[in-house]
Amino acid sequence: MGRVIVIGCGGVATVAINKCCQHPEVFEDLCIASRTLSKCDALKEKLQKNTKTNITTKQIDANNLTELIHFFDEYKPDLVMNLGLPYQNLIIMDACLICKCHYLDTAAYEPEDTDEPNWRKRYEERIKEKNFTAYFDYSYQWEYKKKFEEAGLIALLGCGFDPGVTQAYVAYAKKHEFDRIDTLDILDCNGGDHGYPFATNFNPEINLREVSSEADYYENGKWIRVPAMSIKRQYDFDGVGMKDMYLLHHEEIESISTIYPEIKRIRFYMTFGQSYITHMNCFQNVGLLSTTPIMYEGREITPIQFLKALLPDPASLGPRTKGKTNIGCIFTGVKDGKEKKYYIYNVCDHEEAYKETGLQAISYTTGVPAMCGAMMILNKIWTKPGANTLEEYDPDPFIEALDKYGLPKRESYNPTMVE
Repeated sequence: MGRVIVIGCGGVATVAINKCCQHPEVFEDLCIASRTLSKCDALKEKLQKNTKTNITTKQIDANNLTELIHFFDEYKPDLVMNLGLPYQNLIIMDACLICKCHYLDTAAYEPEDTDEPNWRKRYEERIKEKNFTAYFDYSYQWEYKKKFEEAGLIALLGCGFDPGVTQAYVAYAKKHEFDRIDTLDILDCNGGDHGYPFATNFNPEINLREVSSEADYYENGKWIRVPAMSIKRQYDFDGVGMKDMYLLHHEEIESISTIYPEIKRIRFYMTFGQSYITHMNCFQNVGLLSTTPIMYEGREITPIQFLKALLPDPASLGPRTKGKTNIGCIFTGVKDGKEKKYYIYNVCDHEEAYKETGLQAISYTTGVPAMCGAMMILNKIWTKPGANTLEEYDPDPFIEALDKYGLPKRESYNPTMVE
C-alpha cells in the first residue's frame, strides 16, 4: 500500500521501523536513510528475515536539499518520516513539497545555531511581542501550511507522544468528555532507572537545551515566563509512585492554545530526580550546554555537542532500564452544564518495550505514535492537507491504533489535581 522513507536510525526511528515492519500490508516498502549507513544496514539485517516489508537502506545528508531531492525522486515515497533531528525539519519539508510526498515528524523545528543572525532577530522580536522564549516553536513550520494545502499533501507535525498523543488526547477529551475545556495540565513522568549517574533518555543535545531553557505556561491568552526549573510539584503517578515534577515549556502548549483558545490555562510538567538536576546545573555553570562554538586546540567545537559525545547513547539504555513511564493530560471543564474533571494517560513499561523492540520506553512512546500517524496517512484515514498538528484530525482512529499497537489509554474521572 505504501512506500515510506524513514530518515534517522536512532532510538525513536528504530522503534518506529520495528512497528512498521509488523504491518507489511500498510508499509510495503521502507527505506532506512541516515548519515551512518552501517547502522541502517544492521537494522535491515535484523528485521528483514521476520517481515514481508521490503527494506532498503540509503546513506543521506539530510542537510543537503539537492541530495534529498535526488533521493526522493529516485525512491518515489508516499511518505517521508523525519525521525532524525528537528534542526532538519524545514529542509526535509522543502524536499517533500518539491517531490510531492507527505511528511511526518515528532518534534517542532528549532535551529542548530541559535546565534544565526536572521533567526536571532526573529526570536528576539517574538520575545518582545509574546514573551515566548522557547527555541523550538511551530511558527516556521506553520508557514508551510498553505504550500502543503495547495499541493494536496499532509505535513503531520509533532507525531510523537508529547507532542503528539497529548494533542490527540485534547481533541479526544473535547469530542467525548467536555463541551468546554477550562484548564489542562500535561504530565510527563519517567519512572525508569538506567543505573548511570547521568544520562538522557533521548538526544542529549535536544533534551538538555529544552530543560535548561526558561520555562513558561499559557494563561488567559498570555505566555507567563518563569526561570528554568523554578516551579516544582509532587504527583503520585499510577504505576510509578510519587515523583517530583517541574514546569517546562513544551511545544504542544503553543498549538493547543492556538487551536483551543477557550482553554484558560495550559501547563506542562516533567519529572526529574535531584541527581539529574544537579548534573545539569553543573554542566550549565561551566558552559557545557552552550551552542556557541569555541576554539579548542586549533579547531572549532560546540560545547553541547562535545558533551553529547561523552554521555551514554540513549539507544543503549534499553537493556539497563527498569520501571515505567506515565504520560497524560488532566482537564477541568464543563459538560452538560456541570463542572467536570478528566484524566487520560498511558503507562508504558521499559522492560516490555525493550523485549519487543530492543529500546526503552522513551523511544517506544515516541516511535509507536509515529508509526500510527503514518498509518493514518497511508490508509487515507486522515486526509486534510496542510502543515497540521494532531489536534486538527479526528482523534478516535489514532487513539484506537495506539490502544491496539502498544500504548493503550487509561482514564480517570476523579483525578488528583495539580496545585
